[in-house]
Amino acid sequence: MLLAILLILVYIAGAFLVPVLQYYGLNIPANIGYRFYRTVCHQFAFRSWFLFGDQSFYPLDKAGVQADSTYEEISGNSPQDIESARQFKGNADMGYKIALCQRDIAIFTGLLFPAVGFVIWKRKWQPIPVVLWIVMGVMPIFLDGISQLGGSNLPFFNMISARESNPAMRTLTGLLFGVTTGLYLFPKLEKRYEDHKNKTTVVRKK
Repeated sequence: MLLAILLILVYIAGAFLVPVLQYYGLNIPANIGYRFYRTVCHQFAFRSWFLFGDQSFYPLDKAGVQADSTYEEISGNSPQDIESARQFKGNADMGYKIALCQRDIAIFTGLLFPAVGFVIWKRKWQPIPVVLWIVMGVMPIFLDGISQLGGSNLPFFNMISARESNPAMRTLTGLLFGVTTGLYLFPKLEKRYEDHKNKTTVVRKK
């Protein structure tokens, strides 16, 4: 569990380090960092946090979030141009985006809470019921995420009005998913590890 906590901390810290490198003009390591995290995250600029700029985020117009500047205004890109939103890192005025999106940061931060708690309480809790994990962790993040496909050209979704989530909702659903996943997963991993260790001990004794 201590290794898991360390890996999560390094993973999150690395995502925050990337815009710091970009801010100080270390473009090559910053680009490497963005490319690395892009393999696991969409990195859409309008769904990311920014450091060193006038705002901490730049939402789309349709998100309906009160902000001095929207992503369309500050970048000049169309919201339909997904690849440009993925590649857009920011600039000296608006700041530079963190290499993980708002929801992913919340997910991995949420995982830290049960991981640390599991160590503090000496691994003395059972996994939460899978139904509770699905209802409280999976469904909110699934519904908030998939509802953003409304208005697209995909079958069924083209009949639903367009919707864009907001940073608060992405953070909340991400935290719920991260916390409940940890409460469900960590005790199971610990039990499997203990069973494997006991079997190995028995074999050695024989």
